[in-house]
Amino acid sequence: MAPRTTPAPHGTPAPHGTSRRSATWRPVAWRSATWALRTTLATAALLTTATTLAPPAAAAPEGGKLPYSDQCAFPNGDYPGRPWSLQRVLLDELWSRSKGKGVRVAVIDTGVDVKNPQLAHAVDVKAGINLLPKNLKEEDGDPIERGNENGTTDTVGHGTKVAGIIAARPLEGTGFVGLAPEATIIPIQQNDAEGHGDTKSLARAIRYAAQAGAGVINISQDTSNALKPSPDLEKAIDEALARKIVVVASAGNDGLGGNVKETYPASYEGVLAVAASDRNNERASFSQSGDFVGVAAPGVDMISTVPQGGHCSDNGTSFSAPYVAGVAALLKARHPDWTAREIVAQIEQTAERTIAGHDRLVGWGVVDPVRAVTEDDRPIESPRPEGGLGKAEAPSPAKFQIGETPDERNTRLATYVTVAAAVLVAGLTGTAVAIRDARKRSRRLAGAG
Repeated sequence: MAPRTTPAPHGTPAPHGTSRRSATWRPVAWRSATWALRTTLATAALLTTATTLAPPAAAAPEGGKLPYSDQCAFPNGDYPGRPWSLQRVLLDELWSRSKGKGVRVAVIDTGVDVKNPQLAHAVDVKAGINLLPKNLKEEDGDPIERGNENGTTDTVGHGTKVAGIIAARPLEGTGFVGLAPEATIIPIQQNDAEGHGDTKSLARAIRYAAQAGAGVINISQDTSNALKPSPDLEKAIDEALARKIVVVASAGNDGLGGNVKETYPASYEGVLAVAASDRNNERASFSQSGDFVGVAAPGVDMISTVPQGGHCSDNGTSFSAPYVAGVAALLKARHPDWTAREIVAQIEQTAERTIAGHDRLVGWGVVDPVRAVTEDDRPIESPRPEGGLGKAEAPSPAKFQIGETPDERNTRLATYVTVAAAVLVAGLTGTAVAIRDARKRSRRLAGAG
């Protein structure tokens, strides 16, 4: 996905000056008032021009660190606040029950870059693997960089973002953190920017994840070249489910215009298919619809880790799936005796929904991490339409910020300008009154003469 860019602000031309009038004798009061008026107007013009033309102040790098940028470059600066997808969760309450400790989550993707400090201690490097074909070449014959053998090379950035949403460790200077900050990532590099992954390598990746001790498997596959049903792939998933492994997959991003279709592996029985929701807990416009959708999770403006360090924002069900995989890791740590189907049912049963049952847009609703982890009754292996249908109260914790964000700076500058403008208006009003009084005195003096 192409990075978002923010247009640079443009200034406006400074007001043109006015021509000088010919020198004419006037009473001292008139000259003083005129001088005051001109001075006030000049000050107003200068303030307006300076405010309009001055570029936004760049955040000063601390200790040589890059400032955060909306342009998704590798590396990038640290996101300074708490992303909206985490603000909707009472993290202290959530983590008082579970942080995912001891749970291993396989990320089958484009690799996971451990150079990002939030992932350096979250990834089991020795357990990783690179399943891309060897001796890959471009159409012109040039070799394609395949990366190292343990799956910790990510030239795309996709897998690194996915891993961060699941298990990024806390880091001073940013409010971003993974939902399961004590879970462990198993990096499995199975795809790349050229789409060299296929159903055969995906089935192999799932089997490898099971052998490596994964309790949760996340599969965020791009549906622009959707995977077709495959008996071997379905068998690999069934084998994982039989070992109590929760398999989470993105529903797909081809939902514009009401497009409905099945995507794989999300459509296989037992896989928790995740659609994307927005800040209003509604389906994101691009999110794939279908009867196979299990739940929805935040998938718009998703902040996460990028290769070499820092963060950037992205959109897609690819980033909704790891949000749910993080919740699954929390549940696995809290209830190690639950089956994969019970954990999926718990996530679906406790989701925030507005209708009595399942729909094709958001499945059983938008995932509620706190409710999923705090309700301890062992679930049945299928959600109940008659139970838990009330819309969960949406928590609204105070926004966590470290330093001043660009929005806060712009608000502060706007306040300064507003106050300054009010002072100028008051000054101009007073000057006008002084001019009027001076004219009256001038006329009286002229009449007396």
